[in-house]
Amino acid sequence: MIELGDIQDARSRIKGHVLSTPLVPSATLSEICGTPVALKLEHCQTTGSFKLRGATNAILRLTDGERARGVVAVSTGNHGRALSFAARAVGARATICMSRLVPENKLSEIRRLGADVRIIGESQDEAQEEVDRLVCEDRLVLLPPFDHPAIIAGQGTIGLEIIEAMPDVATVLVPVSGGGLAAGIATAIKAVRPQARIIGVSMARGAAMKASLDAGRPVQVEELRTLADALGGGIGLDNKLTLAMCQTLLDDFVLLSESEIAAGIRHAYENEREVLEGAGAVGIAALLAQKIAGLRGPIALVLSGRNIDMELHRRVVAGVNEPLEGVV
Repeated sequence: MIELGDIQDARSRIKGHVLSTPLVPSATLSEICGTPVALKLEHCQTTGSFKLRGATNAILRLTDGERARGVVAVSTGNHGRALSFAARAVGARATICMSRLVPENKLSEIRRLGADVRIIGESQDEAQEEVDRLVCEDRLVLLPPFDHPAIIAGQGTIGLEIIEAMPDVATVLVPVSGGGLAAGIATAIKAVRPQARIIGVSMARGAAMKASLDAGRPVQVEELRTLADALGGGIGLDNKLTLAMCQTLLDDFVLLSESEIAAGIRHAYENEREVLEGAGAVGIAALLAQKIAGLRGPIALVLSGRNIDMELHRRVVAGVNEPLEGVV
């Protein structure tokens, strides 16, 4: 398990390399919920998502020899972009393996950062097979998107910032895919405020962590197209950290329909003046859909990313072809 000290060390390590993002009040959501609600603007991070924290912490922990070998990871887009950015900053080569489900706008940004992009199969699990081959045959250093202590500790720095900005926080809503973000944030917050409730939020279409929590073991799910594409993919059948941490630290888990996620994106744009991808809007969507049982405030929710295709964003905001005809 990752501990508070690991997260504090990560914060010292990545300081100056990533942004400390603000926690800002939402007047509209506070009125809807009848309690203070604040938004953690992690979508304003340099690469457009929280992933830069974990990727930077992991890269900075490598030896010179490991950096010289190059790094490799599977990704649904945002981790690949963050790892490519962090690797380029230290002069390391990055190889990112992704499935055909990853949106083109995310692929082009990773290529722009100079990474070797490999498109493999129809799911993150299939792309992981190429990662495993590169680790074995080419000796690249594996830096996965979530199930890695340095990645989890880096993401946990968000929790430190939340608890400092809102010491009396009662509920934190966190998007969940493989669980690195939720595990890190929950570790940081519960170490200081154990009574705070940490609620995981994901899409109903293929939420691997929720299925694994229900089964009590890692399970594979069919990876489907979804507005919350950054939350797709499995947790790994050999998951070592994040499943156990989410079992211990998450107090509840909420799943959302595509139309509910679309409503979250629209609310963010129309009322908060923020552009969010589907994964970044699930916390807002959960509040709007009144999916949180026993909701208590103050509430903090993490806006985890903004890397949405802008044509898709325009369609969602305009309410065209709901629920995403031709996309889902």
